[in-house]
Amino acid sequence: MKTLRSLQILEYLAARRHCSIDELTSHFAVSPATMYRNVSELAERGALRRVSGGVVLSESQAVSAAPEASAALPFLLRIHRNADKKEQMAQSALALIEDGEIVFLDSSTSSLYLARALQKALFSNLTVISNSVLIMQEFHQFPAHFMLCGVGGGFSASLNSFLGGTALESLEKLRIDRAFFSAVGFKDDVASTFNEEHAAFLRLLLKRAGKSHLLLDSSKLGKAGLYEICRREELGSIICDAEPPKAKKQ
Repeated sequence: MKTLRSLQILEYLAARRHCSIDELTSHFAVSPATMYRNVSELAERGALRRVSGGVVLSESQAVSAAPEASAALPFLLRIHRNADKKEQMAQSALALIEDGEIVFLDSSTSSLYLARALQKALFSNLTVISNSVLIMQEFHQFPAHFMLCGVGGGFSASLNSFLGGTALESLEKLRIDRAFFSAVGFKDDVASTFNEEHAAFLRLLLKRAGKSHLLLDSSKLGKAGLYEICRREELGSIICDAEPPKAKKQ
């Protein structure tokens, strides 16, 4: 089964918790036999489980050794976490974008909400660059006059992003007016992540972008990852549902 279908089924389940096979078959416009095969493969990977009347997401967190579709499960669950805050941040971010700009959206769930807000925005001309599979997947819903540029590389299912050397080489060649990205945490005026390749990609993104904006819901304040992305003074703004505390002077 193609990874894209796997991601779509898992995201659909993450939003609804429980679905019947008939509902999934109808939503994805495939035959019952195809959907039964898709569901069986995901169940074998531990990404979902069968229950009376349909299927639900698996509660197992042992996804690191599973194939890509199962490894993507944590990301898909994060999409619906703090949804109201992410929608609020998306509207604040939208107000910063100017017609005609080249805008980068990273692979975070916060940027996905911004991408969905852009679909309804009244821009006459906009170029969107992203290393996110889900944002690329949704681009057919954007206005026809928008342009999409995808950044490729090695794919990380858990981060829903293309990273690594090829992605960095691609990013080096692009001009970006405004970048929106997120982080694992923001503590002592530092944004950080747990993935080294992710940190390297975002550090280069900040160098390539004219202005950079950190999308951060308040649950990430006071938390820190292993790898530093940037410091507060490197940012154009921090878009958050609460005021990020400033680091205490030593």
